[in-house]
Amino acid sequence: MATAGAGAPAITASSSSFVSYSPFSLRAWRTSHRQPAGRASVNVRCVSSPPAADTSYKTKVPRNANMAKLQAGYLFPERAHALSTIDGYSGYGAEQGEKKLRSAIAATYYPDLGIEDADIFVSDGAKCDISRLQVLFGSNVSIAVQDPSYPAYVDSSVIMGQTGLYQQDVQKYGNIEYMRCTPENGFFPDLSTVARTDVIFFCSPNNPTGAAASRDQLTKLVKFAKDNGSIIVYDSAYAMYISDDSPKSIFEIPGAKEVAIETASFSKYAGFTGVRLGWTVVPKELLFSDGHPVAKDFNRIVCTSFNGASNIAQAGGLACLSPEGLKAMRDVVGFYKENTEIIVDTFTSLGFNVYGAKNAPYVWVHFPGRNSWDVFAEILEKANVVTTPGSGFGPGGEGFVRVSAFGHRDNIIEAARRLKQLYK
Repeated sequence: MATAGAGAPAITASSSSFVSYSPFSLRAWRTSHRQPAGRASVNVRCVSSPPAADTSYKTKVPRNANMAKLQAGYLFPERAHALSTIDGYSGYGAEQGEKKLRSAIAATYYPDLGIEDADIFVSDGAKCDISRLQVLFGSNVSIAVQDPSYPAYVDSSVIMGQTGLYQQDVQKYGNIEYMRCTPENGFFPDLSTVARTDVIFFCSPNNPTGAAASRDQLTKLVKFAKDNGSIIVYDSAYAMYISDDSPKSIFEIPGAKEVAIETASFSKYAGFTGVRLGWTVVPKELLFSDGHPVAKDFNRIVCTSFNGASNIAQAGGLACLSPEGLKAMRDVVGFYKENTEIIVDTFTSLGFNVYGAKNAPYVWVHFPGRNSWDVFAEILEKANVVTTPGSGFGPGGEGFVRVSAFGHRDNIIEAARRLKQLYK
C-alpha cells in the first residue's frame, strides 16, 4: 500500500552435470555441421543419452517435442574452458548460477530435503523463470491455476498458445482450469472438482490472498498431482513470511520431488526487486511421460536463453545467505509484517472482513457486492491511496482489493489515516 506520489571448468558448471564434453567436442561439432564432399558424415551429439529403463515414477506430462529436435548442446558452453581459469576469466559465468550460491541456497532453504546444488538454477527472478518453464512445457499442455492468482501464470499460458479465447461472460480463458479459492474453502481449492491438467500452478503463501497452504493441504495437492500424472509449479516467493507451521517448501511433502518444480526469489526478502535474483528447483527425480528428466530440458533452455544472473546480483545473494544477511532479511520481513498489522487493524476497525496478512505481506479486503475496480478507483480518487483490484487476479478476485504492506512506515500510517477518514 502506498500513498500516491509517494575452479572447476566452466563447461562442467554450465552443463550442471547433465552433459559431458571431451576436449575435442567443439572440433567434432564443427565437423558434424560442415563435411567436405566425399567424406563420411560424423554424427556427434552433445546431448545426454536416454536414461536406462527403470521403474521410476513418471508423470503423464508429454515432453515438448521441439526439445528433441535439437541436435547439440548450446554452442557457447562448449567453448568455455578458458573462462574457468583465473587468467582466462572475462565475464560470462555458469548459466545455472555460481556454485557457492547454489550450495548456499540448498543448505539454507532445503536442508535435509534431498535437494542438491545441481537441482538449483539461479536466475534473474521467479517471474522470468515462470516464462522459461512455459517454454519448457510448450504449447501442447493444459494448465490449472488458483483463482485468484498471480497473473503471470495465465498470461504466459496465453502467450504460449496453451489456452482458448477469452470468454467475456465468465472472465476466463478457455482450456484453463480455474481452481476457485474463497474464504469459504479456506482459500484452498476443492480438488475433487478440479479436472486433470498437465501443469498446476500453485503459489503459497498466495499472491493476492495471502493464504498459506497447510501441510495437510499440500499433501493432498501432491497426491492429486501424482494420481493425475501432473507437474506442480510451486511459487514460494513469500515463504519467509510464514510464521506458523505451514510448509515453506513443497519439498517438505513426501513424494513432491517426483511431481513438483519450485520457484523462489530474493525480491520480497531482501528488496531485490530491481537487482533481480531468484532460483528454480527442478529435482532430478522429476520425469516426463517418456522418462526424460525434466531438468535436462530446463538446463538446455537456460543455456540457450539466458547468460546467467549478474555476478553482482549473485554476490549480493550470497551475502544475504550469510548469518548477518539472514538476520537482515528476517528484520526486513518483520518490518513489513508490522506494516501488515497496521493495515489489518485499520480495515478491521472499519468493519471489513480481511484475509491473509498472517503469513504474507498482503491483506485481502472484502467489499461485498461491489466491483473491485470501482473500489480501487474510489480509494485512489478520494484517499490518494493505491491498492490493487482483486478481479485483476482472476474472476475469483471480484469484490476484493489487495492491499500491500510494502512501503515506508510513515506512508502506511498516513494511508491508514486516510482510509479511516474515507470509510468512517
